Amino acid sequence: MPRSVNAVASRARRKKVLKSAKGYWGRRKNVWTVAKNAVEKGMTYAYRDRKVKKREFRALWIQRINAGAREHGLSYAVLMGKLKESKIDLNRKVLADLAMNHPDAFKAVIDKLK
Repeated sequence: MPRSVNAVASRARRKKVLKSAKGYWGRRKNVWTVAKNAVEKGMTYAYRDRKVKKREFRALWIQRINAGAREHGLSYAVLMGKLKESKIDLNRKVLADLAMNHPDAFKAVIDKLK
C-alpha cells in the first residue's frame, strides 16, 4: 500500500508562509526553506517588540510629563508623588497628552496639587 501524504494540508501550510513572506527581498520571498526561516524570525521579532513598544511609550510619556512639570517648577517624581498623595487617578498616558496638547488643563491639574 502506498504511503499517504496529506498534500493539501502541506501545500496550504507552505502557501500561508509564502504569503507571510510577501514583500521580503530576494529568495526570502519565494524559496520555501529560506522564507520559512525568515517568517519565523520575523514573528519572533514581532512578539518581542510588542512588549518593547509598551516600554518605549511609557518612557516617552514620562519625558513629556517631566517637561510639562518642570515648566511649572516641579520635577516628575515630585509631581507623581503629589498626585498619589491627593488621590488624583490620572495615568501617565493621559497626563502626557494633557502636558503636550492641553497645557491649560495640565496647569489646572498642577494648581490643584499646590
